[in-house]
Parts: sequence; C-alpha cells; structure tokens
Amino acid sequence: MVGSSPEYTAYKMILNNFVHVLAVAVPAAVLFLAAPDDLTGGWVQPVYVLMAAIIAAAVSKMRLPQEVYLVEYGCFRPIPLFRAPLATCREHAHLMPYLYDEQCVNFMVRLIGRSGLGEETCVPAAYHYFPPDRSLDASREEAELVIFSAIDEAFAKTRSFLEPAHMDVLILNCSVLAPTPAFADMVVKRYNLRADVRSVNLSGMGCSAALMSVGLVRNILRQAAPGTRALIVSTEILSSTYYVGTDRTMLLPNCLFRMGAAAMILSNSPERGRARFRLGHVVRTVTSARDKDYRCVYMDEDDRGNTAIRLSRDLPATAGRALKENVANFGLLVLPVREQLRVALSFLKQKVLLLTGCTRVDLHRPDFRTAFEHFCIHAGGRSVIDEAQAKIGLSDQDMEASRMTLHRLGNTSSSSVLYELAYTEAKGRMKKGDRVWMVSFGAGFECNSVAWVCINPADADAAGPWSDCIHRYPVQLPVAV
Repeated sequence: MVGSSPEYTAYKMILNNFVHVLAVAVPAAVLFLAAPDDLTGGWVQPVYVLMAAIIAAAVSKMRLPQEVYLVEYGCFRPIPLFRAPLATCREHAHLMPYLYDEQCVNFMVRLIGRSGLGEETCVPAAYHYFPPDRSLDASREEAELVIFSAIDEAFAKTRSFLEPAHMDVLILNCSVLAPTPAFADMVVKRYNLRADVRSVNLSGMGCSAALMSVGLVRNILRQAAPGTRALIVSTEILSSTYYVGTDRTMLLPNCLFRMGAAAMILSNSPERGRARFRLGHVVRTVTSARDKDYRCVYMDEDDRGNTAIRLSRDLPATAGRALKENVANFGLLVLPVREQLRVALSFLKQKVLLLTGCTRVDLHRPDFRTAFEHFCIHAGGRSVIDEAQAKIGLSDQDMEASRMTLHRLGNTSSSSVLYELAYTEAKGRMKKGDRVWMVSFGAGFECNSVAWVCINPADADAAGPWSDCIHRYPVQLPVAV
C-alpha cells in the first residue's frame, strides 16, 4: 500500500491528530500577533511556559504507528494417507464416470506430470472416493482437519506464554467455500475464544488472501492498544470444489491444488522478546479494472451446468503484469538508495536515447537481492514461478523454497508462502536480521507483497511441515516438455 510511505505516514499523523495540531497552532498565532516588541517582558513568559506544555502534550499524542510482529506460525502437515502420486491420479482419472473422453484423461496426466508436483502431494479424503464426495459434510471434515492442525501447531510453539484465549482478533480466509456458520465461527467454538473477539471471515480472495489478511491485521493492530493479538488462518477447502466435467480450463484446479492450511499469530508488542519476525512494508495491487485480469481466475459454469473455478491460459502473463506493477511501488519502499538511483539514472538515459532516435532502450532492472536475503513466491504452478523469477530477476537458488514447496505440497493456495518460509527455516538458512519478501497472486486479479525482518530464528530441532522430509530436499526437478 502507498500508506506505508513516510510521507503518507506523516500526513496520517497530522490528520488523525488535527485537534492537537490546532491546539498548538492557534495559541502560537495569537501569541505572535499580540506580543509586544519586547518578548522578554511581563506576561509573555508565562505564555511561553503554557505553549511548551501544550506542544509537549500534542507531541506525546502524535506517536508513530506501532510495530507489528509475527509471534509464531504453524502449518498443516499432510500424512501419507492422503497422498496422490501420478500413478494414482492416472488410475482415478480412468475410473471417473464423467471423464468419458480419453483426451481429457491424457490432458490431466500430462499436466500433472509437467506441473512440478511431486509424488507426495496430498488431496482430501473426499477425492479418494468414486465419484469424489462433494458434500458439505466432507468439506467440513476437511476444514476441521487442516485448520485445527495448523492452529494447534502455532499455539504448541507459544504454549508457555500465549494461548487461544488471548486472541483479540481472528481473520480466517477460505476463497471458494463459505458455509454458515462461517469457518471463523467454527474456530471460535473449537478454541472457546472470547465473546468480544473481533472475527472476520474472508472469501473469494484467492491465493493472495493470506498476505491481504496480514495487511488488514496490520491496520487493526496499529490502531489498537499495545498488547493486542490477532490470529490469521489461511486455507482452501477442496472437497466441494472438485470439478466433474471435461472443460480443460476448469480441470486445471483438480490437477494443481492440494490440501493445506497455515495459522499466524500477530501482535503489536514483541511478546517479551519472543516474537519471530517484525512486519515491514505491505503493498497490494488490484488489476480488476482490466477485463482479461478480472476473468483470469473465475468461478463459472461449463456447458453442462457444472460449477468450478476456470483458470485462464493467460494466468502466467497476467501474474507477470500484476507483479510488475506491484514491484514498481514496493521497490520504492524497500530498495536501498543506491539501487533506486541506478533505476532513476537508467530511466533518464532511456528518455535521452529515445529523443536521439533509438527505438529500444532497456531499463536497469533493480536487484532485490540487495534488499532481501530470502524470497517466498507463491507456488501457484511451474509457469507462474518461472514468470515471477523472470520478472524480478532472481536466481534458481532464490526460487528454491517456492519450487520445493510446489513439489512436496502442490498449490496450497494462500498458505503456500508460509510453507515456503517454513522450508527456509527448516534448512537452517534464516538468521537474525535476515529480510524476507513474500509475494502472492490471487483472483481479482491481485498481487500482494509483504516484507519481514527476522528477530528470532527457529530452533534447529523445531517441528514443522518439513521436519520429516527436509533432509531429502532440494530435489532435481524434471525438465518440462
């Protein structure tokens, strides 16, 4: 958001404290208009004392926005019971009664084979039935499994100083499924949260919902009393969204999306030095005004009336355009001055050369590795990751967390960036002071960027979604054909 800039922060400080500013400005104007030439005499000195008191009171009220911290996070850890290797997907595709078209079966098998997904990705139990169980009961069972598991892991790490009853704010995002009561209420019931908890249930935001929720919580915590805590839960429930048709653009989610969830505990106090990360800048870009972008990830019906999410073939290019716009704003906030100067000089050089008749002049691409040590790019698919890498100019090592998360877990929607953060920590690469850039893409179309600074790295033996397999990663991915 532009609201992260220093100029905007100063403007909001003055606007939010207008009465205090006025309390200083009016007496000052009266004093200097009414004061005699000799400002050292008589009644002026007491007025100075009064003015100093007023200024001190006003300045004390005009405090900077509070810092926001990621206290801890947890992720659902899939178990082998839910595995969906390529051989199983191929067998199930042949047994599905609606896939009467052999070309559709071959399409799905080829897509999964070159998608970057490995043999250990997991789908909900409902997907293992013939036909898949798309009932509301199956969806609720999946939701309880992944959501509660993620929350339990997050609070298991804070058991000594923080528990669910301490939460003041709850944000839960699930894009496609929004039952009644809401999933947020399901969490309130399970963990017996306080009656005054500020609960919000978000839907329809796609894979960018987790980082959008971080921006929402940041705005809440910056205005709340110190010691306010928030719980964010991000997931996508797949059971009721399984597509039972033959439209290839609507078969894509069946092939790419896998079960997952993540929970984050945020606070506007460092929780006695136990917080893990400090939140930096948050930038959100929405390109819904462009019709092609608006329909890029679109809930639709096929010619037989089957409802599902339709993924456009233009998705990688759309993500690339949205990322380019997002990076233009984000870079101004996070890049060091020397890198911004290089971009500015490159821009001036381009203008001059264009005036001399040059038809094509490349701009200097900023090096974001001067601002961040780690990158968590949404694992939406191999083509999306490749497009993001090309646009930002990152190395294969920078993209390792994204590609390995896609290989091990598939596209887990909005929770994927937390699995990537967990991967980086499980490899022992996170150090105190390291900076992390999270990028996610979602329906709308949206691109969100969030910056973090590590305060306390995870313990070497900390449990997490990678604890039983991190020794096997990274793996060599097959070349896409």
